[in-house]
Amino acid sequence: MPTPNPSETVAEALAMPPAPKGEPAGERGGRRRGGAPGTGTPPDAVPGRPAGRRFPKFLRRPMGDPPAEGWGRIPAPLFCLVAMFLVQLGIALSKPLFGPLGVSGTTFLRLSFAAVILLAVTRPRLRGRRPRDLAAAGLLGMASAGMTLLFAGAIDRLPMGTAATIEFLGPLAVALVFARRASHLVWALLAAGGVALLTLLGEGGGGSSLDPVGLMYAFGAAACYAAYILFTDKVGAAFQGFQGLAVSMTVGALTLAPFGLGQAWDGLTAPGASPLTLLLAVAGVSLLLPVIPYALEMTALRRMPQRVFSVMVSLEPAVSALVGLVVLGQLLGAAQLAGIGCVVAAIVGATLTGRR
Repeated sequence: MPTPNPSETVAEALAMPPAPKGEPAGERGGRRRGGAPGTGTPPDAVPGRPAGRRFPKFLRRPMGDPPAEGWGRIPAPLFCLVAMFLVQLGIALSKPLFGPLGVSGTTFLRLSFAAVILLAVTRPRLRGRRPRDLAAAGLLGMASAGMTLLFAGAIDRLPMGTAATIEFLGPLAVALVFARRASHLVWALLAAGGVALLTLLGEGGGGSSLDPVGLMYAFGAAACYAAYILFTDKVGAAFQGFQGLAVSMTVGALTLAPFGLGQAWDGLTAPGASPLTLLLAVAGVSLLLPVIPYALEMTALRRMPQRVFSVMVSLEPAVSALVGLVVLGQLLGAAQLAGIGCVVAAIVGATLTGRR
């Protein structure tokens, strides 16, 4: 049995088109989660193949081909679970960097490293692109930057599970708006009840009330997440594979530069700081979020129904709470756990009863 090559799997997955319409999208900074209509392949391109240039062999395998035997033996849902845990682990490991580099500085460096990796792998072509396609990629980058920065500010002040649950109101709002069914009001009310439990009865560290600024950041991240999904629809239809994501991630890093570049520089040049260690730590976190999870999710999407994928992704607030407990020691109360459960149930319900 041939041994799978992880580097080829990552590069191959990043070269594949985003998920079809109906899936959440994005990183958390670009994390994450599909969302483009159709295949994301231009009309004149062969599905699964880059258009207009030569790619290495492992980037040119057609979408319909079966995966390598080694990876093919791994259940597709396991890829989703590993991706979710890696994303949340990347978020948790980002938090210690907020001290030396600041929230904005850490976020800027992480997006910059991710952009460099995506640009190196996908090598997007901008020549001949329509201005509106480039504008959509730019807007997607700004939405991604806002989502990443605001979510980082939220987890700096709130438990991870609480921040992730509130942020997921963005994708849920998009799903409910486009559902156009009166019955979906039930899921909206259930989500609202969960948010009430989190914000009114939930507690922060040491049993204190939740930080209002942190809550504001989390709701702002949810709004940016919704915009991210909508813009991903347009970018995914206009760009081959993840070329549009690479462009938008670059725009996102440039958008954060005025906020994070100075803070990052001060942290790297501070007396007693170890610039190389800090940069290596940020580079490692950028692989955990978003590069490797993207590859794992795209591999899973090729082998499982979209609706099943959406249901699995909806478990992420619960995964976030678990990682926050194990890595950061964030113990949630009964009200917070009930609130997370309500929002997860609302997301699952909206997904299963949504129109396809």
